[in-house]
Order: sequence, then C-alpha cells, then structure tokens
Amino acid sequence: MSFYSNLHSKIISFDQIESKRKDLEGKRIVFTNGCFDILHPGHVTYLAQARDLGDLLWIGVNSDASVRRLKGESRPINSCEDRMLVLAGLGSVDFVSSFIEDTPLEIIKKVKPSVHSKGGDYQVETLPEYQILKEMGADIQILPFVLGKSTTKILEKAKSPS
Repeated sequence: MSFYSNLHSKIISFDQIESKRKDLEGKRIVFTNGCFDILHPGHVTYLAQARDLGDLLWIGVNSDASVRRLKGESRPINSCEDRMLVLAGLGSVDFVSSFIEDTPLEIIKKVKPSVHSKGGDYQVETLPEYQILKEMGADIQILPFVLGKSTTKILEKAKSPS
C-alpha cells in the first residue's frame, strides 16, 4: 500500500468505527482524544508514549464546532479534516476519527478501548469519561505533560511582537 493511500485509510468516519472495531478483536487498543489544533512536539511525544501502551493508537478529534465551544470563537485554527490528516501522518497513529460532542463519551462507546490515555494536565477521577471507562474495564493512563509545549503558548507567541 502506498504511503498516500495508507494515510487516508487511517481516517475512519464515526459511522465506520464499529465495523473497523470488529476487525481489531483481540488487539489492545489505546484511545486518546483532543483538539490537536496546532500539532507540536508535546503532542508528538505524548502520542508516541500513548502508542507504546498497546497494539494500536486510535485518536478521537473534536469537531470544529466542538473546538469552538471549548476554546472560543477564534478556534480552531485548522479544520477538523486538516487536523485528522496531520495526525494520520504520524507513525504512532493507527486510526483517527472525529466526534461532535464536547466529551468523548459516544466515540469511546464505539471504539471500546483497552486503554484510555490522557496528558498529565488531567486527573483520572475528574475525566468526564471516567465512569464509562471504569464500566468497560479500560485501563486509564495519565502520561507526563511536556512542559512548555502547548497550542496556547504557540498562539501567544505568534501574537506577541518579537
């Protein structure tokens, strides 16, 4: 398979998740989610660490409308389609799907991960998805936060005069 066709085969529509999931029985699926508006070294490091927790990494990406509700009217900078394509280009990423809600509850129900991973700026018990993951028996892993690397800091730097 060419790199180009493989890139696009990693992007799974919300409606195709259950079908793709059936093909992955027996695999240890790691799931994470986020806006991933401007990909930076903190994201790349985090996603590589998350991928190491299982057989494959599936990312849930907030839709444009969801990002606007969570981050404000000036966001996202990059469209959901662009954000998914950039993520699909990473070697650590196996599948990418978008979701329209502000929390990943519905996509988690479809992906049924063995492991749910979040960055160090989160706490397990305060995750909106905590209860459903606990009921599924999923392992929840909080990975170290990469200090000084964030989309917000990039945007602040871009706005400030040099």
